[in-house]
Amino acid sequence: MNTTLKMIGALSLGLLALSVQAAVSPEEAAKLGTSLTPLGAQMAGNADGSIPAWTGGLPVDAGAVDERGFLADPYANEQPLFTITAQNLEQYREHLTAGQLAMFKRYPDSYRMAIYPTHRSTAVPDAIYAAAKTSALKTGLRDGGNGLTDFTESRYYAFPIPHNGLEVVWNHITRYRGGNLKRSIVQASPQTNGAYTLVHFEDEVAFPDNVPDLDPAKAENTLLLFKQRVTAPSRLAGNVLLVHDSLDQVKEPRMAWLYNAGQRRVRRAPQVAYDGPGTAADGLRTSDNFDMFNGAPDRYDWKLVGKREAFIPYNNFRLASPQVKYSDILKAGHINQDLARYELHRVWEVEATLKEGERNIYAKRRFFVDEDSWQIALSEHYDGRGQLWRVGEAMLFQQYDKEVPVYALEALYDIIAGRYLAIGMANEERSAIQYGTEASAKDFTPAALRNAGVR
Repeated sequence: MNTTLKMIGALSLGLLALSVQAAVSPEEAAKLGTSLTPLGAQMAGNADGSIPAWTGGLPVDAGAVDERGFLADPYANEQPLFTITAQNLEQYREHLTAGQLAMFKRYPDSYRMAIYPTHRSTAVPDAIYAAAKTSALKTGLRDGGNGLTDFTESRYYAFPIPHNGLEVVWNHITRYRGGNLKRSIVQASPQTNGAYTLVHFEDEVAFPDNVPDLDPAKAENTLLLFKQRVTAPSRLAGNVLLVHDSLDQVKEPRMAWLYNAGQRRVRRAPQVAYDGPGTAADGLRTSDNFDMFNGAPDRYDWKLVGKREAFIPYNNFRLASPQVKYSDILKAGHINQDLARYELHRVWEVEATLKEGERNIYAKRRFFVDEDSWQIALSEHYDGRGQLWRVGEAMLFQQYDKEVPVYALEALYDIIAGRYLAIGMANEERSAIQYGTEASAKDFTPAALRNAGVR
């Protein structure tokens, strides 16, 4: 009997070793801040110098900040090196993705990419760099990659030195977003003729380390708390979404509630996950399209294709400028490409294939993740026939005064229907993102939704 118990114990330990992947060695972690940036990107530039070395990113005083928190563009005087169009794209194909090529094919007369000098502008606070190193030394994958081990001490950038595709995606999910924040943003889903209605949101985000009254037992598996209130148009105003996002959503699924202002009722909202419909999105995005990708990764097999150089949206200060109106940005077919800026950067390419027996409207997805910020810059989503369906672009820029990499907006293009959705614009709002806001666990409860939804 003792022999049997020993065999069972050995088998259990073996299975545990398979389910929990170890963190990197101290020798490998020592590369952070030397040959690698503190967040794990390659410190050096590329061979021909078109991608420079990382030298610390934009300083906090890189430009003026107006009274509403909007930033001046530190690169405003630069001119494009060249512009890629449907007519000349062949000479640049090696640095273009399948999604970008599809956009040129779908909109040959209007879609173009102005390529600017590359600036590695990403920077985060020193405390976050230290947290990333702690993650490298301690954090591992559990439950087939659906959760993280030994992560609550660091909380950011779970795998700055990734070894597989799932670890790359976890870096996007656990990246630094500036701590607690509030923001007013708009979403639009233009028709094929360019007509649109703006949907206005007020978002609040809180992180467990910055919610002092959050139950420690709950904080252990909490990624973030999210509340979103619709303020316009009137037919939607007062509706409120509340999400408790967990680190391991298989062990503890995402909790979501909706307050319907018309019915004055709070209901559980299990559909706010995976391929459930996005809020007021006219069917043009799923719940997990928000933030380029969010939520549990368990329905896909993740493959790390590798690292490559690609033209991606970067330093898009102009698209975030209060001098630009929503009507300047939102055009038929796609956003105004005259306002968009692209640069050559190294990206991690990750492919996700739907597991057998699992359900999602996207059978395959591909993500291109900026090596410096770990933000997804580009995405491709394929239907069950293997046809490219939707192409995502996130217009990256650096909130330099707060040391936070962010998006000016996200666009998701349905290249079959010829429509798209843009979300995250704040150009005409009263203020830019407010960071460092106070939060109480009581503000993120179903009971608080009714008060939040008062019109």
